[in-house]
Amino acid sequence: MALDESKDTDQEFDIDGFKYIVEKDFLEKVKPIKVDFIDIGFRLSCSVDFSAGGGSSCSGCGSAGSCG
Repeated sequence: MALDESKDTDQEFDIDGFKYIVEKDFLEKVKPIKVDFIDIGFRLSCSVDFSAGGGSSCSGCGSAGSCG
């Protein structure tokens, strides 16, 4: 996650007063995406496994920058 300005190639979502911007091509590859606020930041969940060990989703990608 990063702060960014919306581009023509992005999809925007306004949820509970927060604006989320996701590139359309990336969204098609990883959807569905789930963003949860946790006590130390945000947790992103998606259909792509970014960890080296395999699995079914990327969970635990928080503000600490770890994924697993």
